[in-house]
Amino acid sequence: MNENYFCLQINKHIIYCLLNNVYEGILLVNINDLTIEEISNGFVNRGEAYECLFCKKTFDAEEVFKINDRFFTAKKALQLHIEKEHGSVFEALIQLDKKYTGLSDIQTELLKLFATGAPDKEIIKNTSANSISTIRQHRFKLKEKERQAKVFLAIIQALETTKVYEPIHKGATQVDERYAITVEETEKVLATYFKNGLDGPIESFPSKEKRKIILLKHIVMKFEVGHKYSEQEVNAILKPIYSDYVSIRRYLIEYGFLERSDDCTMYWVKEG
Repeated sequence: MNENYFCLQINKHIIYCLLNNVYEGILLVNINDLTIEEISNGFVNRGEAYECLFCKKTFDAEEVFKINDRFFTAKKALQLHIEKEHGSVFEALIQLDKKYTGLSDIQTELLKLFATGAPDKEIIKNTSANSISTIRQHRFKLKEKERQAKVFLAIIQALETTKVYEPIHKGATQVDERYAITVEETEKVLATYFKNGLDGPIESFPSKEKRKIILLKHIVMKFEVGHKYSEQEVNAILKPIYSDYVSIRRYLIEYGFLERSDDCTMYWVKEG
């Protein structure tokens, strides 16, 4: 492989992006939602389908794909798709914007050439680096960057163990991983649903358990501890929050935030 090979692959990828409404240099999946393994693979397993990170093309997990008179699983078909449409995972990743890679132009240029396996004497003919010693210096810096990245990831993983979690409400009916909620998660979810401020209404109610608990924990704060409410009073508090206030009322009971009398006429905040 040489410089012409890389030019051909880059142009091929650009044409693909233009035809498929994909923006060059942009990762189409939120990188915060990806693991290192998923980024390295170039795809994510959504359960029901495998999705390409670079163009969002999906392959149904239960379907068998015929390619060149051979049959492949969804996972293998997606790997072949990446090779055909994006050159390789390496080539697709190396073309991402600097905000994703953190690489300088010269580092990106050299990594592409290093991938060919060519010796430094050949690489210098196709790069802006002015000497073999400069190329070797960049090799050292990139290796150093790799070592630093490993330590940084270890630090971030260790940081996870120091996260501050929200206290579990006393009326929780079943304590499990749904209640492992950090302060940061709470703030993010509330900001997502209460778009007009924490005293305003919400347009939708989440189906995911953890998000549901976060919203219910916030909503129950509108009730005074020790005070008993009629159903009409409960409805009057919940109606301004969400149109389906009946479901909210039911969830508050089911998740142990509120208690209700046997005749269903009185409600109050559940205490430990």
